[in-house]
Amino acid sequence: MGNAFRLLYGHCCKPTTTDSDSLGPHGVSAATVGVSALAHDLFHFENTAQVPEGLNQHVVSSKKAQANWYRKLVESWREARPPPITAEEAARLVIQTLKNHQKADVEGLLAFYGLPLPHTLVQLSAGVPTSLPQGVKFEFQTLPIDAKAVQDGDSVTVYVSTADPRESSCVPSEVQMAAIQRSKAREKKNYTKADALHKKITDAGYRVLQFQNEDVLARKYRIRLRGIDAPEGKMPYGKEARDELVKLLQGKCLRVLVYGLDRYGRVVGDIYSNGIFAQEVMLKKGCAWHYTAYDQRPELAKWEREARVKRVGLWVSSNPEKPWEWRKDRREGR
Repeated sequence: MGNAFRLLYGHCCKPTTTDSDSLGPHGVSAATVGVSALAHDLFHFENTAQVPEGLNQHVVSSKKAQANWYRKLVESWREARPPPITAEEAARLVIQTLKNHQKADVEGLLAFYGLPLPHTLVQLSAGVPTSLPQGVKFEFQTLPIDAKAVQDGDSVTVYVSTADPRESSCVPSEVQMAAIQRSKAREKKNYTKADALHKKITDAGYRVLQFQNEDVLARKYRIRLRGIDAPEGKMPYGKEARDELVKLLQGKCLRVLVYGLDRYGRVVGDIYSNGIFAQEVMLKKGCAWHYTAYDQRPELAKWEREARVKRVGLWVSSNPEKPWEWRKDRREGR
């Protein structure tokens, strides 16, 4: 059995209770879904040749055919380099492995594990631009993003190390001095003084963060993703849009192409996460509108149309409320 199955099974899939009623149809904790549940069942199949109970309710083919699928999936998973980690990667592996089988069976198997269906998967453009697009004033690289920093589907707070040449030249002297004094206070375990100094630093728009076991003085930026407008948190699909952006950005160091500031002092920019253009993902997955009032790029309009045609994300609704209209209604007390 491959280490990839064992790792996922050992860390994600072992039931945490002996109460069988709390187990889902996959034989794992009902809270355990997606990639880990599939890995669990492939592990189980390789040892017992038994397909999971409950699968018959989702597919049309016989148990014998189901066993054939799992044999193929075990082999595909072993050969995958690297093995699937995300739900989308696992869905693509299933779809490719079973591409010659009935559509109803493939979609039923994906639904059984809560994996994305074929029509919801998106093909993304390749890579980051090799030259700065027109209108970009400068760019920066962020420190890793925390999930709590994502406000909604089009806004995120980031931090940029002051070791960056562009940042190092404009750090206020009082912030630099406070960071030095804070470090000395912490060495002496005078945490009350250290906390007071850190408040002075944060009030100035900076923060001291732990990165690779070192304290890093970083500047705070609020980012508004250029060209898209996602549902507000209290709107239908607002939570789903934020969750999608969290999934894309969490733990990543981002490349941000900066166009300028909006009226709220936020940086308006394009975000790339591991080479993936965030706005493209949000539009193609139906998590945002193309914000034509502020961005006329034709590719953004095209990506929104693709999501509308597929009826994915917020486009499941035939007439979803536009966030700019929602905000206007609330400003005017309607």
